[in-house]
Formats: sequence, C-alpha cells, structure tokens
Amino acid sequence: MKYSIRPFEQRDMSFLWEMLYQSIFVPEGQHQPSREEILKEPNIEKYLKNWGRNHDHALIALDGENNLVGAVWIRLLNGENAGYGFVDDDTPELGMAIMSQHRGKGIGKHLLSEMICFARSIGYSALSLSVDPHNKKALYMYEKSGFIKLYQDDGGSWTMKKDL
Repeated sequence: MKYSIRPFEQRDMSFLWEMLYQSIFVPEGQHQPSREEILKEPNIEKYLKNWGRNHDHALIALDGENNLVGAVWIRLLNGENAGYGFVDDDTPELGMAIMSQHRGKGIGKHLLSEMICFARSIGYSALSLSVDPHNKKALYMYEKSGFIKLYQDDGGSWTMKKDL
C-alpha cells in the first residue's frame, strides 16, 4: 500500500479527535464507550483540547488516494495536568492511532519514527507514552522503537519513555 506522511493542518482537527478515540485500547469483549462519552472525559480530552499551542505537534498519514488513515501527536503537559504517560514537565506525551483497516502495514512504525525524528529536531530530549499491556502489537512496536517501561499505573498500563 502506498501512503505518505505530512504535518498536521488545522482542517485535520476532527480526524485527530477520531484518532484519540481510536487510540483508547479496549480489550476484546469489554464495553467500548461511545466516542462522545469518552472524549468528554477530562483525563482524555486534555490530550487535544485547545490544540494549537506552541508544544502541540502532529503528523498525519494518508493513503495513495489522500484519505486520512492515521496520526501521531505529541503534547507537553505538566504535573498539574499530567496525562497517563506523564514523566516530567519537559517530556511531551505521545499518542498515536491508525484506522483499523490500515493496521499491520507498517504505517504506525513509520509515523512513530517520523515523530521521534521531529521531536529530536526541535530540541526535546525524550518522549513518553502510556500503553495497555494487553495491546501487544503496540507495546512491541514501542519497545522495538526504543521506549523502555518505567512503571505500571493502578489500571495496569505501562508508562514508557524514549530518550532522544
């Protein structure tokens, strides 16, 4: 499959919200909350609410017909507004998702690699994220990309960090 990666444009905002929803891992057989329900949760919406600040960056993956198929984003949060993958005030948290029909084709790996290079180029020294241990494919991809497990939260998700 042919695809390309480009920087986020403001017109991508609704797609970025969809990708935030898609990034929430729900194990098979468990109830999937509605998009409206989960994206209004303060601990979830903080990842994109009021997007466009100096430390908000995203990359978008498109297929050969220019359909949006995935996204990766980073946002600098602080201790007072820490996210699930919070490490410190200087380390942006990373989020990523690929539309289900496009998973397993290397798009996520490529998006992640591009974001790591971009974050390094603008002066960040590390990236962090949170991943559910049952999301084996994502966990494996993050480990292969150099993220290391720091600790598990009460819900069992791993907070991981990659030094740049």
